[in-house]
Amino acid sequence: MRVQGLNGAAAAATSSGARRAGGGTFRVGEEEGSRGTSATGGLRTISSLDALLALQSIEDPTERRKRAVKNGRQALDVLDALKLSVLDGTLDQSVVGRLKSAAEGLKGFTGDSGLDAVLGEIELRVEVELAKATRN
Repeated sequence: MRVQGLNGAAAAATSSGARRAGGGTFRVGEEEGSRGTSATGGLRTISSLDALLALQSIEDPTERRKRAVKNGRQALDVLDALKLSVLDGTLDQSVVGRLKSAAEGLKGFTGDSGLDAVLGEIELRVEVELAKATRN
């Protein structure tokens, strides 16, 4: 992003420096009026910058879908690791921790009803396995 011109703080510093060089007496003149308008312009710049940042934080539906699919696959991988550790007879607490973090990643909605249904079923299975693992 390229910024050109003086912002409100730089304009205020420039006008106050010019006033100091003028003399030691205090006087209100045209300089105060121009300073007020430049400060208002600086506020508008901040508002437009906030708007641009807000627009950038809006999530693309395809990105949300990709992240949801990734979280679903990770949850299935952790469920598979849990299954293998139960079959081996060694329930590792790190698998339970990974299962808890996988459950947190499944909480959002994607906007795709089919994908949301599948993720809901995966989340239910993860919650059941977590309940069984923490019960023991």
